[in-house]
Amino acid sequence: MRNKRCAWVTEDPLYIKYHDVEWGIPTHDDQKLFEMITLEGAQAGLSWITILKRRENYRTAFDNFDPKTISMYSEEKIQDLLRDEGIIRNKRKVRSVITNAQAFLRIQEEFGSFDHYIWRFVGGEPILNNWETHDEVPALTKESEQMSKDLKKRGFKFVGPTICYAFMQATGMVNDHTKDCFLYHKKKSNP
Repeated sequence: MRNKRCAWVTEDPLYIKYHDVEWGIPTHDDQKLFEMITLEGAQAGLSWITILKRRENYRTAFDNFDPKTISMYSEEKIQDLLRDEGIIRNKRKVRSVITNAQAFLRIQEEFGSFDHYIWRFVGGEPILNNWETHDEVPALTKESEQMSKDLKKRGFKFVGPTICYAFMQATGMVNDHTKDCFLYHKKKSNP
């Protein structure tokens, strides 16, 4: 018998794997959180599958999302990235990764970890929603609006409230698996 998944999941094996083993699972690893906020920003205006298909290229191009390394990228490295056909070569998006890495490190210094800072927006525990259908799932919430405002104040770019909500869904800060999905409220955790 085939598992029923959230309506947004296509038959693409990459999408299925992402949905089944990653999306909506609480994530607390700082480097993984930086990866996801970077990829969600890159996705702005595009489909998520476009980014998923380039994810390994992003990992290679951006030094496996190591914020310390990225924060020190030179103009020469930025120009190399803008020529890299394996990623989205939008100048503002590429430059935002460096800016965001610098802001990310400041947050780590202030709060001890990005994880400790970012999970405050949901009180440290995932928000477990009870959506019947994908159409009920909001594009943003008051929590994602607060997160967006605070991240922007701290220097982040490409972190509007819709991007923040997608980040919250991806990292399990909010569980938006619909009731008919086999992963609805399944308890898992990514370290």
